[in-house]
Amino acid sequence: MTLTQEDIDFIKANMADWLAEQSLGKPPAVYEIELRERMVRVEEELRHQRELMREGFTRMDERFAQVDKRFELAEQRHQELRQDMLARFEQMDKRFEQMDKRFEQVDKRFEQVDQRFEQIDKRFEQVNKRFEQVDGRFDEMIRRHDRHFLWLIGFITTVGTLIVAAVKLW
Repeated sequence: MTLTQEDIDFIKANMADWLAEQSLGKPPAVYEIELRERMVRVEEELRHQRELMREGFTRMDERFAQVDKRFELAEQRHQELRQDMLARFEQMDKRFEQMDKRFEQVDKRFEQVDQRFEQIDKRFEQVNKRFEQVDGRFDEMIRRHDRHFLWLIGFITTVGTLIVAAVKLW
């Protein structure tokens, strides 16, 4: 299907109207007025946003000033706390000296306990030697029982063999 010159002229003549209907070509006057109104509203909103931003910035400046005041107060408190801490550290040093003396006493007590544990260790070694002797006796007794068991099995086998032989000969 080929286009004739008439078809092309018809398309050219009606193209602008079709595009206007679809809002893709030249907009009609009503549409232009709507666009202008929208642009005016957008500009007003932008102006309002600018004012809000300025207001926010001034509030931020006020907050920063408050924060600076707080930092100054915190610095003063810090100095006071530092002096208090130094005084407390001096008191703690005195307490630590007392604690050192107490720890020395505790160390002496631990040494005494260590000596007692050494004596207990010696006693445990003696008990271990006794247990080893008892283990040796049990091992000897088990060997004896094993020998007696073997003798018993041999005796029973011999008697059984003799009885079977006597029955066959008879």
